[in-house]
Amino acid sequence: MLYQLHEFQKALLQPVSSWARAASEALINASNPASKVPGSERLAASYELLYRLGKNYKKPEFGIRSVMAHGHDVAIHEITKVAKPFCNLIRFKRFSDDVETIKRLKEDPSVLIVAPLSGHHATLLRDTVRTLLQDHKVYITDWVDARNVPVSEGEFGLDDYVHYVQEFVRFIGAENLHVISVCQPTVPTLGAISLMASAGEKTPASMIMMGGPIDARKSPTAVNNLAEQKSHDWFESHVIYKVPPSYPGAGRRVYPGFLQHTGFIAMNPQNHLQSHWDYFTNLVRGDEEDAEAHIRFYDEYNAVLDLDAKFYLDTIKTVFQDYALPNGTWEVAGKLVKPQDIKKTALLTVEGELDDISGSGQTRSAHALCAGIPKESKAHYEVAGAGHYGIFAGRRWREKVYPKIKSFIREHQPGKRKSGANE
Repeated sequence: MLYQLHEFQKALLQPVSSWARAASEALINASNPASKVPGSERLAASYELLYRLGKNYKKPEFGIRSVMAHGHDVAIHEITKVAKPFCNLIRFKRFSDDVETIKRLKEDPSVLIVAPLSGHHATLLRDTVRTLLQDHKVYITDWVDARNVPVSEGEFGLDDYVHYVQEFVRFIGAENLHVISVCQPTVPTLGAISLMASAGEKTPASMIMMGGPIDARKSPTAVNNLAEQKSHDWFESHVIYKVPPSYPGAGRRVYPGFLQHTGFIAMNPQNHLQSHWDYFTNLVRGDEEDAEAHIRFYDEYNAVLDLDAKFYLDTIKTVFQDYALPNGTWEVAGKLVKPQDIKKTALLTVEGELDDISGSGQTRSAHALCAGIPKESKAHYEVAGAGHYGIFAGRRWREKVYPKIKSFIREHQPGKRKSGANE
C-alpha cells in the first residue's frame, strides 16, 4: 500500500512541479515586465527550487561522448555487449581516425567496473568511467530497475549477482582483465572470483576493491548498525513492497527506490538542507556555475531504482548479519566461497579516511581472506580526507586514487592482449 501512496503523491506533485517550472522561467524572461519587479529573482528562485523538489527524476545518461586518450580526442560509443533481465554489460568503445592512436587504444588493458546495486544507477560512476577511459578499455555493469523486470523473469538474489559477474568476466576474457568493484559489489565480486579460482578457471589479472563491506564488523557505520539491530523478518515486513500495476514489473516484491532515497537523505539531512539553500542563493545571485553543479549532482542522487526483494534480503543477511564471507560460511548455489583459493589475481583495496558508509578496515579485510595471493601482489591505499563518494568521483578520485589504480593495473598487466572478437 505504501508504494501506491507514493505513486499517488508523485502524481499529485507533477502538476505543481510543472507549474512552478513555468512560473520560474516566466519570471526570469527578460521580455516579461514582471522580471523587472524588485524581488522577482527570489521569487523565481523559490519556484525553481519547488520544481526540483517535486519533479520526477529519471535514470540519467552516461553522456560520455569523447575523452582525451594518448594525447588525442577520441569518440566514445556505448555498446550493450550482453543483455540480461536484471543487468546489461555496457562497453564504452573508443574510436579514432589516427592510426597510431588506434594501435595504442588496442594495447590498453581491459577493465570491468562492477557498479553497486544499492539504490543508485550505474551512472553514479560516470566520473569513474570517464577517467578510466583515458587509458583503458572500459566495461560496466548497468543494473536494471527491478520495477521494470516482469515477474515472469523470476527472482534475483545474491547468488544470481555472483553468477552475473562470472558470466561477464568470462565474456570479456579473464586472463587480461582487471575488475574494479565499488562499494556493495566488493562482496559478490570477491565471491565470484573465489569460486572461479576454486573451480580451476582462469581468474582476472587483478581485482581492485573500493569502499566495500568485505567484513562489516570492522568500524561499523550507521548502515551496519541498522542491519545488525533489526531482524531479517523486520526488514521483510517493513521495507518490502509489491510494484504497482503501472510498471512492467507489476507484482514483483522489491525494496523501493524511494525508501532507499529517504534513507540516504536521513543519513545527512543537514547537509542536504544546506545544499538546497546554497542552490537557492546561487540562483538569486545569478551564480550559474554553482547552480549547475547542484543540478548535476541531484539529478544523479535523486534518480533511484528498486531492488529485487530477494537480493536485498540476501545481502542484509549474508553481509551484515551473518558476516558469512569473513566467517568462511558463505555458500553460493551450494558451493563454499574460499577466497584463499585465489592465487594469480593481484589485489588492491582502497578506503576513504572519512568514509561513513563502509568503515575503516572493512575493505582491507580482503587481504587476510585472500591468503593465497603473494604479498608482492597486494596493496592497500587509504585516501586522506576522502569520504565514500570521494574515492571514485571528484578531485580526490582523479588526482589521488586514479594514478594508484592505473599504476597497479600496469604493474600486473600480463602483456599485450591478443586481438579478438571483443576488440
